[in-house]
Amino acid sequence: MFLGLDVGTSGVKAVLEDEAGALIASAGRPLALSHPQPLWSEQNPDHWVEAVIGAVDDLARARPRETAAVSGIGLSGQMHGATLLNRDGRPLRPAILWNDGRSQAECAELERRCPELHAIAGNLAMPGFTAPKLVWVAKHEPRIFAEVAKVLLPKAYVRYRLSGEMVEDMSDAAGTLWLDVGARRWSEKLLAATGLGLDHMPRLVEGNERSAVLSPELARRWGMGADVVIAGGAGDNAASAIGLGAITPGDAFLSLGTSGVLFRVTDHFAPVPEAAVHAFCHALGGLWHQMGVMLSAAASLAWLARILETPEAALLAPLGISVERPSPVQFLPYLDGERTPHNDAHAAGALVGLRSAAGRADLVQAVLEGVAFASRDMFAALARSAQPITELDLVGGGSRSLLWAQIMADVLGVTVHRVEEGEVGAAIGASRLGRLAATGEAPADVCRKPQRLQSFEPRAPQRAAYDDAYAQWRKLYPALKECIS
Repeated sequence: MFLGLDVGTSGVKAVLEDEAGALIASAGRPLALSHPQPLWSEQNPDHWVEAVIGAVDDLARARPRETAAVSGIGLSGQMHGATLLNRDGRPLRPAILWNDGRSQAECAELERRCPELHAIAGNLAMPGFTAPKLVWVAKHEPRIFAEVAKVLLPKAYVRYRLSGEMVEDMSDAAGTLWLDVGARRWSEKLLAATGLGLDHMPRLVEGNERSAVLSPELARRWGMGADVVIAGGAGDNAASAIGLGAITPGDAFLSLGTSGVLFRVTDHFAPVPEAAVHAFCHALGGLWHQMGVMLSAAASLAWLARILETPEAALLAPLGISVERPSPVQFLPYLDGERTPHNDAHAAGALVGLRSAAGRADLVQAVLEGVAFASRDMFAALARSAQPITELDLVGGGSRSLLWAQIMADVLGVTVHRVEEGEVGAAIGASRLGRLAATGEAPADVCRKPQRLQSFEPRAPQRAAYDDAYAQWRKLYPALKECIS
């Protein structure tokens, strides 16, 4: 039996998989975000640990025999979060998260300090990444910076609390701007540009390698054995790729979680920083991946549901499972800034084209289409370096909506597949990495593609209408940038 743990932004998921790869049980606990100032996004690291332990407690109560049989644990998690620890291994401040935009100025400063950053890290310096956050802390919280003994990413902090070991995997480490991504090792040059050294970093392993062993206290708590292996794990998107069997160059998927991610597997380090495309290590040795990232995907629909005080399902229901024409209203989904393709932490969202006849359904449709148009931007960015993507799997919370899946197919002009267990992809991927670390099996034998539940083909009339709507939508960001950023 194998346990997958996903430390997300809005919650923790825990899943149990058996040796046949079947999902046996799942549990989750919510997490809260803190926004103490504009552009800031933080969480208490100990809340991740409490949520993980609580979720596994739930599994142990519901499925005690299966939980006790766990031999391998895998971790996935939100990327880039700066968790600063003192010499006693305790957090010095709340973790600064991936969607925090405070360090825009520090990004420019970091690139001035290290002109080779793009070539080594394979990415632009963006506020979401970890290294600029440390430059900000050094400048604005120098007493805290002086006490930093280790910098961990969210799942690495959870691993530390589960095992006592400070370890990180290559895929998550690639999102710090401290990794030599092509060579798969920490870069002393990049660390020095942030005022840090190798001693501030955790040990590195591949995602399917053994990284630690579950602490005896927690093993007893959950009735497990004495040598439960914890795998290196993966950043949330690389873990989702493992769960989707995306381990062959060319495999692609679109995740509609809190953020939106377009992910494509490559067999070599293929940076395209000028298009704000991320080039990271995959969770398996010898593989890399490219990603386009939007910061507010399903979060955009959640925002609308919150301000209208209406559940998301109730917002979507009146629209049915397809729409025949674009909404008369257009939406920019830049509620927390944007990465691909704009790299603009100060970008803001907007609803454009409002008239007295506009109703709630027009706004809901506009939000779904705005996220789809932003996804099309990511498609165009990735197409600069390789052949266009012709089909993809849809995962994340947004994958529950048949309407959104059809809009995606119409806007992107490619076949979109809803897949089994699309909502727990990262946790499933983590479980499979835990299995690989515990058993030593070949990745191809474990990382199988999930069953496709439904496929959505682009419809010609709607595709043509969305081409026109997208061309209009593309004009909004430059037109509004000066007045709303």
